[in-house]
Amino acid sequence: MTKLEQVEKSVAELSPDELKAFAAWFEALQADMWDRQIEADAQSGRLDKHAEQALADHRAGRTRPL
Repeated sequence: MTKLEQVEKSVAELSPDELKAFAAWFEALQADMWDRQIEADAQSGRLDKHAEQALADHRAGRTRPL
């Protein structure tokens, strides 16, 4: 049995309250991973082109207030 299969089996056996707690933990884990990826991309310059395009669009009047 693979690790993934073991996790799937364990999750399937959780009580409703345990499943709710697991889901909250997993959502927080995914959010943290996303934040770290965005930070790494920003530091590496991967987002520079997108930021420059957004600023150019704003200066050209192609944006609107949120």
